[in-house]
Amino acid sequence: MTAKENSQPRWTQETILGVSRAFMESRVLLTGAELDLFTLVANTPLSAKQIAEQIGADLRALTIVVDALAAMGLLIKQGETYLTEPSAARLLAAGGPESVLPMIQHSLNLWDRWGRLTSRVVEKRPPDKPMEAFVRAMHAIATPLAPRIVALVNPGGARRLIDVGGALGTYTMAFLRAAPEMRATLFDRPPVIEMAREVIGAAGLLDRVTLVAGDFSKDTLPGGHDLAFASAVIHQNSPDENVALFRRIFAALQLGGRIVVRDHVMTPDHTQPKSGALFAVNMLSGTSGGGTYTEAEIRDALTKAGFVGVRLIQPDSRMDGLIEAFKPR
Repeated sequence: MTAKENSQPRWTQETILGVSRAFMESRVLLTGAELDLFTLVANTPLSAKQIAEQIGADLRALTIVVDALAAMGLLIKQGETYLTEPSAARLLAAGGPESVLPMIQHSLNLWDRWGRLTSRVVEKRPPDKPMEAFVRAMHAIATPLAPRIVALVNPGGARRLIDVGGALGTYTMAFLRAAPEMRATLFDRPPVIEMAREVIGAAGLLDRVTLVAGDFSKDTLPGGHDLAFASAVIHQNSPDENVALFRRIFAALQLGGRIVVRDHVMTPDHTQPKSGALFAVNMLSGTSGGGTYTEAEIRDALTKAGFVGVRLIQPDSRMDGLIEAFKPR
């Protein structure tokens, strides 16, 4: 091993997170096998509606799963129909001489067993803090990304920012550092606001931030802002919920104010980026109506809320898609 190779870290943030999320593609594959989707469309392309009708599935949920399978390359999506990729059909459709479907079905049995691994190691554990763990994880991931995102947003002459669902203030602080004349309102749930107070205070920026506790899914947002940032929030919502959220943000902006949405921005067929298709499965598992959305779907929601001039600032690769729009003057 050379000195240069030896100086490279074996583990990085990306490689560690990659291992932690490896289960996602595995679970989607297992669900496809459990529903026998690969056999169903091995030879005859079917639409999501046709598949859902044949297996008695919820259409929204089924569409998210087959789009994820297409993103993984196990299904081929052509227009509105899906077909098992030929080399995958040989291995995953039932009855073929090379089929590994029985082994996949055995893995389904292992899934629940492995899910209880921690409890096998320790019978008693201290109560966890899922929300705190989540928001601190998002802060760690966003910290190196935020300056680049803010540069792409280009706050320009904006002086009053509202960061909707801003968590610990990662992006709020990046905006304030990029625009020394700016002041900000950070809006999030009460427990998160108290955590943000600690983090922003430690950064020495608390005197430029107004912390407001509330629920952006139903509460009125503080007004008088010329820039609104909605980062990684729309995937939690159904399309109708996003229209309602955008209307609340619209009301919080001055005439001519700008909104920038950061989230997954999917290709029209909902299969790229692959991380976005898999994240839609995550939202299917954890929300009542969430998912990942295309540029056209986000544009539609913004337009229904009253915004104009909708424009894609940056295509998505890892939940860094950016779309802007304006409140008419």
